[in-house]
Amino acid sequence: MQRTFGFALSAAQYGGKHPSAKPWKGQGPGIVEVVKDYDGDTYRAIYTVRFTLAVYVLHAFQKKSPHGIALRQSDIALVKERIKVARRDYEEKHG
Repeated sequence: MQRTFGFALSAAQYGGKHPSAKPWKGQGPGIVEVVKDYDGDTYRAIYTVRFTLAVYVLHAFQKKSPHGIALRQSDIALVKERIKVARRDYEEKHG
């Protein structure tokens, strides 16, 4: 699981896309999700490639939603907030 996420982030840093990476719905382009099943559990990493000089990991977690593939609203809200934080950080560092 960690290896899959690490390879996905490495590919994103060099402008590529990991085979299991897919667009994350709901926040527009440039938000990517990697899902990996391991030992009966499902893990997700959500990151953004919206910025030219940086890749920001927005959230990585074990999925525990009681409703199939749906995410908890708290996870969605956290990603939304971290997108804002990533934008501010990028603007401070890279103008």
